[in-house]
Amino acid sequence: MRHLTNIVSAFAAVLTLIAFAPFARAQQQAPPLQVKPLTGGVYWTQGGDGGNTGIIVGKGGVIVIDAKTTPASAKEMLGDIAKLTTEPINTVIITHSDQDHVNGLAAFPSGLTIIAQENCKKEMEESESSKNPAPADRMPTKTYDKKENTTIDGVRLELLHVAPAHTSGDTIVYIPAQKIVFTGDIIATQFPYPIIHLEKHGSSEGWIQTAKALVALNATTYVPGHGDLQTKEDIQKRIDTTVARRAEIKKLVDEGKSLDQVKEALGEPNTPSRFPTFTEVVYKELSTKS
Repeated sequence: MRHLTNIVSAFAAVLTLIAFAPFARAQQQAPPLQVKPLTGGVYWTQGGDGGNTGIIVGKGGVIVIDAKTTPASAKEMLGDIAKLTTEPINTVIITHSDQDHVNGLAAFPSGLTIIAQENCKKEMEESESSKNPAPADRMPTKTYDKKENTTIDGVRLELLHVAPAHTSGDTIVYIPAQKIVFTGDIIATQFPYPIIHLEKHGSSEGWIQTAKALVALNATTYVPGHGDLQTKEDIQKRIDTTVARRAEIKKLVDEGKSLDQVKEALGEPNTPSRFPTFTEVVYKELSTKS
């Protein structure tokens, strides 16, 4: 009997390991953090825990764009910045309020200037009651509404908020001298269509307006919130496919189709996803209007 019990226990242990293997792999899926040079003292990071980030080495200080998900990943990034320059980090610009772009702020030194669009600050403050709140002691210290032209540590920047898009508080960071744009999650290349957070008052129509503003900038390099570098042509192609898909969804909604029928007509799988799909978002927007 004891032998049988041991066999059963061993079998159960194997099943447990098998069951938890996908979870363990998921915990190890974050690729290594890499710092990649652009031009004129501008760098971007890819990998680690969280979205892509920007690093601008100016005269007397460093500007960081977005802050990773966790303090540990942010500390790794800060260590890599220290290898680039001895200049201190004076400023952080937040492109939007999602935790994978702001929660790493907890690892940054105190006393920084933290800049965000005013709605982004509201969303960060409102996250206090959520499961993963933004660091309460690293809230934005400076906000703007639609446009902010500024020079920080000798670097001229344009901060632009066109309309609610991915969230209600998106910021485009444009560096005219280098023709570089940091888009935040307005562009996230791992998804074929935009990710819109309706719970943060994002908008598919606002996304289209915002993406068109990206293309209108005199820029050659676009650093997305997730994924590889993009060109103006890449952004325009994404706009074209998004506009076409939104028109298809609208036509089906106008015909009285249900969400499941819309998905079936578009050949989309009706399976749960981490975020509401573009089709689900647009369907909800249009259904609410009608």
